[in-house]
Amino acid sequence: MLRAIQLRSILGGLAIAATLGGCIAAAPPPRHAHHPAYLHALSNLRAARWLIEHRPGDWTQTSDEVVAVRQIDAGIADLKQAAYNDGKNPSDHPPLDEHPDHAGRIHEAIEYLRKARADISSEEDNGAAQGWRNRAIGHIDAAINAARRVFHE
Repeated sequence: MLRAIQLRSILGGLAIAATLGGCIAAAPPPRHAHHPAYLHALSNLRAARWLIEHRPGDWTQTSDEVVAVRQIDAGIADLKQAAYNDGKNPSDHPPLDEHPDHAGRIHEAIEYLRKARADISSEEDNGAAQGWRNRAIGHIDAAINAARRVFHE
């Protein structure tokens, strides 16, 4: 008799636990897990910077390349601040986009810059990050324009 009561008690407790367990929702993942755009843009900006800075052979860097690198650096600084304000780790380096099929390092750098701009162009709901993001977009646009001018020198 005592065993039957204990068994009913255990089964009843399990039934209650199973019922309550279905009602308890798991905590949603952090917001930044769904929006890695800043981190992805940082990776693309770093790739564009490397392509512009590392010239093959003895080529000298043009003044427009210098401007493009400075604008990329400023964009990286702003995006790091925006990422930090948005709860992301700016030291996280997600993988780069696939290697574009364009000939030439400047063409490739421009493609990475365009991808970085696209990554961060969606609406920003965090007011603290919005200003930094907007400044970064301006720097990216300036870097794209400077890199395009390289072809006209």
